[in-house]
Amino acid sequence: MIRIVLIWVCLALPALQALPALAVQPDEILADPQLEARARALSRELRCVQCQSENIDDSNAAIARDLRLLVRERLLAGDSDAAVKDYLVARYGDFVLLNPPARGANWLLWLAGPAMLLAGAAIAVAATRRRSEDSALTAEEQARLRDLTGD
Repeated sequence: MIRIVLIWVCLALPALQALPALAVQPDEILADPQLEARARALSRELRCVQCQSENIDDSNAAIARDLRLLVRERLLAGDSDAAVKDYLVARYGDFVLLNPPARGANWLLWLAGPAMLLAGAAIAVAATRRRSEDSALTAEEQARLRDLTGD
């Protein structure tokens, strides 16, 4: 019985480690549940400037904690969600947003993925056409094939 429990624990540990580390500390949580919900929603939309691939809600970095506290401070001051984002964008640039707007130099980033997809598709089509043209048999080869197959 103990072996079965140990096997299940060993199987479950990797799955538990894959869960995100909720980095919001108890001392950061606001007393007002509505403001806290807004703060958490905003934190999920903001990038940790140190980790770069995590939102500040999940990041344990010191700068992420500072950003979480700043978001809560701005919300307590009466700022709207848009005003909080604008404040952070003014300080850190569009990079702080996990979903940056498509404007200015960001257009290059927004269009690079689809452009590369279209370029890859064009290369694949061209290679397929070239291969089908190269595989056409000459009259001599067709005659030899008929001789070999007995048609």
